[in-house]
Amino acid sequence: MTDAKNWKPATRLVHGGTTRSSFGETSEAIFLTQGYVYDSSEAAEARFLGENPGYIYSRYANPTVGMFERRMCELEGAEAARGTASGMAAVNSAIMACVKAGDHVIAPKALFGSCRYIIEKLLPRYGVESTLIDGTDIEQWKAAVRPNTTAAFLESPTNPTLEVIDIPAVADIIHEAGGRLIVDNVFATAIWQSPLALGADVVIYSATKHIDGQGRCLGGIVLSDEKWIVEEFHDPFKHTGPAMSPFNAWVLLKGLETLSLRVERQTANAGKLAEFLADHSAVSRLIYPGRADHPQADIVAKQMQGGSTMLAFDLAGGKEAAFKFSNALEIVSLSNNLGDAKSLITHPATTTHQSVAEDARLELGITDKTLRLSVGLEDADDLLEDVAKALAAV
Repeated sequence: MTDAKNWKPATRLVHGGTTRSSFGETSEAIFLTQGYVYDSSEAAEARFLGENPGYIYSRYANPTVGMFERRMCELEGAEAARGTASGMAAVNSAIMACVKAGDHVIAPKALFGSCRYIIEKLLPRYGVESTLIDGTDIEQWKAAVRPNTTAAFLESPTNPTLEVIDIPAVADIIHEAGGRLIVDNVFATAIWQSPLALGADVVIYSATKHIDGQGRCLGGIVLSDEKWIVEEFHDPFKHTGPAMSPFNAWVLLKGLETLSLRVERQTANAGKLAEFLADHSAVSRLIYPGRADHPQADIVAKQMQGGSTMLAFDLAGGKEAAFKFSNALEIVSLSNNLGDAKSLITHPATTTHQSVAEDARLELGITDKTLRLSVGLEDADDLLEDVAKALAAV
């Protein structure tokens, strides 16, 4: 196994966590197996008792998935991790491992539609109360805490309006209440933000996004301290079965090798597009964490090392203009995905946040004229020309 304690992130993303078989392969091996065999019945018994280390079943652990988990731990500065079948499997598993009937969870109103469903709709079915607040208002975090608060969940930046939440301040509030803070770090990526170093207890990723980054497979991961992963998270995880496919883990390992290169290029492209859109007469609002006019620019400067591959903007002409613009794009594709090598445009009100009630969407600033742009690896000049032509069409 490689030792990455003195390596920079880019090196860790290529070599971290690698285990080679006796064949000495260059690329990580794919262990496409469901189960494992034992030398004897006594060995099997010892393995199940935990007396003899090794693999039992790929729903519990797998060598290829293990390499992905270790590489992410080295990148994130976590002690332990578990790979999941999707980003939402990671979100759901992490939250459920923190709660029981009678507990209380706090989260911002600004959440991805499926995340909000878990907090607002699913948890109450199991006797877990929840409170949704304005995540940018620290006083609301303080006011929301109850004696039975055991967890808080947030995205920063948020999907799709890119609000940035003060992670250290929220962590202090939740820790004082005796709870755990779970942070979805997808929009920032591990390249630009390190939630565990900022005070979060658990960080999750939809590896489907930037980690794969090339539209190939689903995946997620939950990272935290070893004690919590082993004592609180692992048993619910192994018994409910949201395990990552070994093949997907291999694809994601390949994605990690180029993560820093891709995110840096995508962020640079996003910054150029943001500058262009900010001055365009057809754009009534632009939100980008890399700009001085971002509503939480001071927090961005404090806890992020870069902007984002994502930006959001409103078109003055409303839904009709948003649709006309999106349909006129030639390089940028219409999709609800993000973090891809290809630039992708999304109309959140009719897709990713359609399940959120209209009044709740409007409260979050997600209107019919709001568009979310995930910026890819294309030449920046080509993207600018494509966007300019589409804006001319509206």
